[in-house]
Amino acid sequence: MTITNPVTITDHTGTDARTGTREADVSAQTTTAPGTAGQRRLTQLQALESEAIHIIREVVAEFERPVLLFSGGKDSVVMLHLAAKAFWPAPVPFPVLHVDTGHNFPEVLAYRDETVERLGLRLVVARVQDYIDDGRLRERADGTRNPLQTQPLLDAIAEGRFDAVFGGGRRDEEKARAKERVLSLRDEFGQWDPRNQRPELWNLYNGRHRPGEHVRAFPLSNWTELDVWQYIETEGIELPSLYYAHDRAVYVRDGMLLADTPYSRPREGEAVHVRTVRYRTVGDASCTGAVESDARTVADVVREVSATRLTERGATRADDRLSEAAMEDRKKEGYF
Repeated sequence: MTITNPVTITDHTGTDARTGTREADVSAQTTTAPGTAGQRRLTQLQALESEAIHIIREVVAEFERPVLLFSGGKDSVVMLHLAAKAFWPAPVPFPVLHVDTGHNFPEVLAYRDETVERLGLRLVVARVQDYIDDGRLRERADGTRNPLQTQPLLDAIAEGRFDAVFGGGRRDEEKARAKERVLSLRDEFGQWDPRNQRPELWNLYNGRHRPGEHVRAFPLSNWTELDVWQYIETEGIELPSLYYAHDRAVYVRDGMLLADTPYSRPREGEAVHVRTVRYRTVGDASCTGAVESDARTVADVVREVSATRLTERGATRADDRLSEAAMEDRKKEGYF
């Protein structure tokens, strides 16, 4: 596989004028292998960055109306950062789409809106609350709205006539996501068939689809959680504050620390305590757990993630615990 080393454009201050990337970034970390007489070899992060940028550019070249799922979570933030680098100095050539459950953390929504304004993006929001208000969806007994995102997502894709949807899924997250190809076909109903996956040889991707079908594109497929955090550290990417250690009122349910919010209230016998926590992943506040942590900087988080053996979804997402195949069942229906 041939990987092209991307160029970072910097202004006179030594900072990428569009993305805020420091000049000493991933593209400056090329190493020279011993005995190769000056032959340059990409680092792990450089190879992952180049692969992701290649995928993003290929999708934009091959599809008519791509869109990027942007929740304000770390993976979607990294994807948007890569897209900005891929097309600099031109603007990002596609809109971003957020499926708002109505139970999002306020820090994440504030970050989403600030980022959209800073980069001059077009934001499309599909709101679960609208579907509940008009009767198209009903609240779940467990209170979580994450599984309710599927229909608003599929409707937004159809209304926007989007034929390619960038997602931040990584194969290390969960076994259903490990089955995904980089370009994953969805049928005319937005559904995923794990048995109908196309071969992807080297860096050749098949984007063919019939009218009504669309493709989900996963540029971060080969990244790990540690890769993402090391890239965030190297590139100086800002994230919502809840990714770092802070004091928060939480209670324990099923071994998870859930925040005491208007959307996720403790039941009888579940005592609320203030603990120093951070979030490894961002989702519906009623199903996303925190972890106890003193990691207040990116470097602290990198060290913490380096030592863990449990993925962020496995550790902190109650919606993935509904059944043995909870994620795969939702993906077959059209979920991310």
